[in-house]
Amino acid sequence: MNEFLDLPALSGARGKVRLPGSKSISNRILLLCALASGETRIRGLLESDDTRVMLDALHRLGVQGLRDGEEYRVQGAGGAFPVKYASLFLGNAGTAFRSLTAACAMSRGDYTLSGVARMHERPIGDLVDALRQAGAVIDYTENEGFPPLHILPHEEGASEITVKGHVSSQYLTGLLLCAPLLGREHTVSVDGELISKPYVDITLKLMSRFGVEVKREGWQRFVIPAATYQSPGEIEVEGDASSASYFLAAGAIGHGTVRVEGVGRDSIQGDVRFAEALARMGAEVGFGRDNATSWIECRLGCGDKLQAIDLDCNHIPDAAMTLAILALFAHGTSTLSNIGSWRVKETDRIAAMATELRKLGATVEEGADFIRITPPAKLTPNVEIDTYDDHRMAMCFSLVALGQVPVRINDPKCVNKTFPDYFEKFASIGQRGVLAT
Repeated sequence: MNEFLDLPALSGARGKVRLPGSKSISNRILLLCALASGETRIRGLLESDDTRVMLDALHRLGVQGLRDGEEYRVQGAGGAFPVKYASLFLGNAGTAFRSLTAACAMSRGDYTLSGVARMHERPIGDLVDALRQAGAVIDYTENEGFPPLHILPHEEGASEITVKGHVSSQYLTGLLLCAPLLGREHTVSVDGELISKPYVDITLKLMSRFGVEVKREGWQRFVIPAATYQSPGEIEVEGDASSASYFLAAGAIGHGTVRVEGVGRDSIQGDVRFAEALARMGAEVGFGRDNATSWIECRLGCGDKLQAIDLDCNHIPDAAMTLAILALFAHGTSTLSNIGSWRVKETDRIAAMATELRKLGATVEEGADFIRITPPAKLTPNVEIDTYDDHRMAMCFSLVALGQVPVRINDPKCVNKTFPDYFEKFASIGQRGVLAT
């Protein structure tokens, strides 16, 4: 029997939420710690399915790590993984699969990488093609261009590599993170437009924290020096800006004020710019800092309703899903474009979002890389939302309850991928009864 969660009709939202650590930052830091010389203490590491997948894989590859109170300690290998034969099951963790593909390809070992059925439907051919240019020996064990993969010790390859940039920025991130393992300077060029540039920027800034400075020429060419990562000693994971979007949106829909703690204006995460989109829609957004804690807060502005938005979402691909829900509560038709990467995520998010929004009464047009949403005059109550084993679908559609309609979320535990206690945090800000003002 499928599990579900019934959310009651909510009339408002207000309160404070402490964010979990960023998934994107957590998994990048774990890999950098593993490859670096020295021990690194990590504070604020996200505890979720995706980080557990990465930690388990690193352990199998010979990297030692342990929980020490509120910190996690990782003893780096000072280069390539010490274990040269391993079979890794990586679930549906894209950040782990793409970066570990690159790391294993450059570690001179015999590795097999596999995942759940959906991961085997997510393309990886562009990354494999780029790694082969660098001398990697990689075979597809089932379907060409898709996992599972069999990786053998690499050969001498070119010092200039080209990777396509229009499908996933995780391919470029994997190459950048792992190029130092090759022992000489490498240049990575991007063929076509690079999507999700802020995520690549996170990668570059974290590499710098570990002592490797990449020379970036626009977003088309990256020169990675011959260097060995050095532990910074300790590092802290920011709160997750993508997760912040749900609570900030709740403040806008439910009048607020809702404050998220752990991320602020100076975040290295691109999804912090979701706040700009909220302001364009008519919400009031504020930033601040109390002692060592940064925060963002949001509430509905002077109008009684948000305004529709037409936005190129290349810079906030994950948080853009939350904008699709906000469109239900806006005057007019909203268009979210440059979201082609949604098609190759945990599910085809454009198709899934369109299907579930239509259940609520919205008129939806979908294209290869856009979605256009016209809200209904009134939301359809008691809708069952299917989540497609996609954590972001579950968290996004929880916001529908703030339209004063009950909603059922199927398979709510899929949020364990990045935010295991999401629904408890959401319940803490939801209000029933008279509309909050």
